Amino acid sequence: QVQLVESGGGLVQPGGSLRLSCAASGRSVSIATMGWYRQVPGMQRELVAAIDSGGSTNYADSVKGRFIIFRDNDKNMVYLEMNSLNPEDTAVYYCNRRWYNLSSWGQGTQVTVSS
Repeated sequence: QVQLVESGGGLVQPGGSLRLSCAASGRSVSIATMGWYRQVPGMQRELVAAIDSGGSTNYADSVKGRFIIFRDNDKNMVYLEMNSLNPEDTAVYYCNRRWYNLSSWGQGTQVTVSS
């Protein structure tokens, strides 16, 4: 059983930055595909960024060039560095671990971009 705990959300002004953290326990992040998703009320959860076991990354078009996903295998953590934030980035952000057909989610952390 893996547990994922997100942190780092909060209120930030447009143009600002935040770093989200996802702490994993029980299973390694290095052998799985780790992803950050986000969801706003009434909308489907969408993939923001992912990093696979080989280190390859992919990003939603809306965040390319602004967000960076990376992990620290020694600490068993995954991060999402978010820059040039805009109000459209406001959402609850979730960490996900996917290993074969096993998918685990964190509880989410709220990010609000507003002046």
